[in-house]
Amino acid sequence: MKPQNSRRPDDKTRDPDHPRNPGDLTRREWLAGAGAGTAALLLERDPLRAAVRSGGTPVQQASTVVFTNTTVANPDTVQDDVALAVEGNLIAAIGPTDEVLERYPGAETYDGRGKALFPGLINCHAHMRAVVARGFNEDFGFPNTANLAISPASLLEGEEGNLMVQVAALEAITTGTTTIVEYTGNVQRQAGVLADSGLRCVLAEGIRDAENVPGPMSTQAMARTVSETPRFSERLRDEGMQRINDLFSSWHGARNGRITVFPAASLVETSSPELLRAVRDFAETNDLGYTIHLNQSRAEYEFMVMHHGLRPSEYLDRHDFLGPRLFAAHARYVNHEEIALLGSSGTIISHQAGMAANRGISPPIPELRTAGCPIALGTDNNTNDVFEVMRTALLTERIRRNRDGDEVPGLQPQPEDILADATQGGALAVQQPDALGTLEVGKKADLIVVDTLRPHLVPAGRIISALVHCGHPGDIESVMVDGRFVMRDREVLTMDAGAILREADAVGRRIWGRVLEASPLNVPRLTRNG
Repeated sequence: MKPQNSRRPDDKTRDPDHPRNPGDLTRREWLAGAGAGTAALLLERDPLRAAVRSGGTPVQQASTVVFTNTTVANPDTVQDDVALAVEGNLIAAIGPTDEVLERYPGAETYDGRGKALFPGLINCHAHMRAVVARGFNEDFGFPNTANLAISPASLLEGEEGNLMVQVAALEAITTGTTTIVEYTGNVQRQAGVLADSGLRCVLAEGIRDAENVPGPMSTQAMARTVSETPRFSERLRDEGMQRINDLFSSWHGARNGRITVFPAASLVETSSPELLRAVRDFAETNDLGYTIHLNQSRAEYEFMVMHHGLRPSEYLDRHDFLGPRLFAAHARYVNHEEIALLGSSGTIISHQAGMAANRGISPPIPELRTAGCPIALGTDNNTNDVFEVMRTALLTERIRRNRDGDEVPGLQPQPEDILADATQGGALAVQQPDALGTLEVGKKADLIVVDTLRPHLVPAGRIISALVHCGHPGDIESVMVDGRFVMRDREVLTMDAGAILREADAVGRRIWGRVLEASPLNVPRLTRNG
């Protein structure tokens, strides 16, 4: 299915002589407008071009910014006491500060002494509305075994789903993410809010065509469906592909290219061969990546063997879904044969190390690397902090390698490897390796500024090692996306963080009050000795 021509949200007509200042909008007006794709009420469609502080004061930024006397840290190279110039949305120069300032005499300067610039982090797997289940969903296995009488997400009213997305975007920005893959069904609902956050976004529309297969698969669900052959619906498949097409027509390339759209199959167990073919064909026709959840649970692979005679990766291989455009999320329970298929096809694995650890599993990342799979990082549900995921990914992979017999435990991976996963691996997954992932001349100016004069970061023999092992997200002072600051001096410039958090707190208290009243949680605590 080829995309139809349609006007993008940022092409809609507005009166340039009588703009409405974003500071005059209530948060509810702004959210409602963005959620409906009518955020042209804003002074500029892209808040990166017209950021406004919470008090309504416009934030001015020059078209050229030079970070002076700083450290530029890439996974493979660290340059000390240099300057980095940003012109427009690109990195224009890296070199001695005097030389760069001479080349750009009228530039705005950012004092980089005691700072280090890192490539912006790329989150390849997020479900941002799921922050509503924070402090619960992490602790009861997967799929969740708490058996709540009421789902917290079902109690979100009106625009409150987009409010959760804003909370997630705030967390992403303040923890150093510059690109995020939001992967869900009907992602159009939050497209405007996400675009207005200032993040670089991949909107991945997840579709399914199984009529009688619940998902994600659980032991209980498998028991209910064990005697029933999976049925697939052409109508559901066509409706899903139409949503992808509509989203692509409306949003792909919007906001100066900051927003891209990928097709996605939701789950292996809910996807027919025809759906897999349609998703991949759409991606190849439009030069896109695509994604799927893969091997999340034992129940998933048991279901696939029971009904299809194949493990999940074998099913995808049989139907020509694997390949270098695919970034598959999780791969927690892949076996040796599946690892070989994934590696030989060049399939990228998005590793949600924090959520995997919450589920009590460490995926076979060392074997996947050896087989040839590039690795990227993601967060999954509830949190959007890739900074912390880096540390978890490093530690859990070292433990896995020790278990698997590394001669000297603790040597691999190195922090530089994990930073590469979070930046270069992510850039490969979102099909932008030539534009993102490292700080190099000619690449997009997506970067984070880290304050290195912190008690846990000095002294530091290697700044990348110190940051991954000892750093905190609070060390991040500023964040730039596409050449514009979305956070500066720890203040987010594209959203009213205080108002959003106050409202989200009130919504959360209302929802969890009702949830816990209906079914108090039985937390499976350990028995205390002594």
